[in-house]
Amino acid sequence: MKAVRLYFAFLLCLLVCESLSSTTPDSRVDAPPLEQIRSYISSGWDSLTRTITDCSTVVDPKLTQGSVLYVPADYQVPQAIQQLQTKCNIKVEHLPAVIHHPGELNPINLEQPGLLYLENRYVVPGGRFNEMYGWDSYFIVVGLVRNGRIDLAKGMVENFFFEIEHYGTVLNANRTYYLTRSQPPFLSSMIMSVHEAQKAAGHEDSAWLARAYNYAAKDYETWVREPHLAGNTGLSRYYDYGDGPTQESLKDETGFHRKVVNYFLLHPALEANYVILNSKEKSGESVLGRKYTAQVCESATTMERPECEPAESVSLSADYYKGDRAMRESGFDVSFRFGPYGAATHHYAPVCLNSLLYKTEKDLEEMSLLLGHKEEAGKWHERARERQEKIVKYFWDAGRGLFFDYDFVGQKRSSYEYITTFYPLWAGLATKEQAQAVLHNVSVFEQPGGLVMSPHETGGQWDYPYVWAPTEFLAIQGIRRAGFAKEADRLSYQFLSDVLENFQRDGTIREKYDAVRRSSETQVSAGYHQNIIGFGWTNGVFLELLHGLPKKDVERLNNVAATPEVKK
Repeated sequence: MKAVRLYFAFLLCLLVCESLSSTTPDSRVDAPPLEQIRSYISSGWDSLTRTITDCSTVVDPKLTQGSVLYVPADYQVPQAIQQLQTKCNIKVEHLPAVIHHPGELNPINLEQPGLLYLENRYVVPGGRFNEMYGWDSYFIVVGLVRNGRIDLAKGMVENFFFEIEHYGTVLNANRTYYLTRSQPPFLSSMIMSVHEAQKAAGHEDSAWLARAYNYAAKDYETWVREPHLAGNTGLSRYYDYGDGPTQESLKDETGFHRKVVNYFLLHPALEANYVILNSKEKSGESVLGRKYTAQVCESATTMERPECEPAESVSLSADYYKGDRAMRESGFDVSFRFGPYGAATHHYAPVCLNSLLYKTEKDLEEMSLLLGHKEEAGKWHERARERQEKIVKYFWDAGRGLFFDYDFVGQKRSSYEYITTFYPLWAGLATKEQAQAVLHNVSVFEQPGGLVMSPHETGGQWDYPYVWAPTEFLAIQGIRRAGFAKEADRLSYQFLSDVLENFQRDGTIREKYDAVRRSSETQVSAGYHQNIIGFGWTNGVFLELLHGLPKKDVERLNNVAATPEVKK
């Protein structure tokens, strides 16, 4: 009898223990929505973390001929990295030359593309990536700091120092085919985020800040000299040092350039010398990228085959590929903001880039003061003042109450409304009156699920109807910085509830969202067709916007229930 009682007591213990384990904050299915999504984000940092010494990071599933890890030409390869050749069945090779600036080494001349070595662990955007990205990392760092993962955030920033020292600049990402370009400059913002977090934790490190200052100043110089200068405006532009189609577009974006050719042939008024007819090729001119054929055929209205004129061979011009590459450096690939498919990106001084450079100048001014370098601080203050004047001169449209990009080739201001109009607010360079005018026009962008990239539906993933976490963050924080807290709270709630509702439906956080339908289902025709799960910058932005939300709105979010997705 005693044995029976012990047996039932054992069963009862099992049931109680199982019940307790299933109701822990990290796993309870009935936990409040915010508790569930915070748990997802917290554990997500680990699943998105990569290290070069891990075979799953260095073995590239995109390559069929084997994987290569490249290290700088003048770098002593650590023993642990040398052992990867046997451990992971990969090649470890030195780059053929020391790199001092972007574009100095043409990746096409390498035998095969590969991953570039970095010293520290890093967080990638989503599951399909093994490389650390330039501007993604700022929003990831913000989230890591908010989550108390300061060491991981600091290691990522130091990886960018390594890139500047050994690869010439902060890269688009640490792959060889990105050695010709950078991404939007957020390095100084990352440095200040880590420094302030260390200081708040009682570990202020002036020596680290001094080192960081030198790297940030060096990277800044990349943007304020040729070929990154926007004509004679005194402003900067996006520019990729490479020529022809990008290696990653040929691998990951099947049919993309064919769509571009087709678009320009159907819109000859917008063609602007981006398409070359073979019969009109200049003598000796080399064609970059693939050739395509274009035919004129009668529409088939019966069973009879349509009659076609002989095919003409066509290709995209060198100028198109320059614009395409610059668009990719901007991070906004693909949008029609700088002409169809971003083809004229390198012809513009952009609001976003120049606002970020103003922010960099102000950050370097602040670092100089913290380090006791008053003369240096004065130099940065003056640079920021001059840039602010030029931004207002070229970008501000008082009549429309928005900031627009400037076409320095055509010498005219763009009329393409874009969410980057909020960047001057975030950078702190817009006047109170300008900020108020921009906010008065927020309806141009506002949709049920957040602020769309633009009101223009082009099929591009960085246009209508999509909302992306990084630009949402910069817009909302800019509105808050300008003193409009009530509006910032409202817009934050819209975006956060959008992400939260979709998380409750499918248990994931995504790269982007359809702000009109409040849905993670996307219908992209120009850009990545998948809506990647992860997702690093959405995780970081969610945490930071949530932190800034009033308590009453946080409580409202906990009562958010997922609703069925609206289908078109």
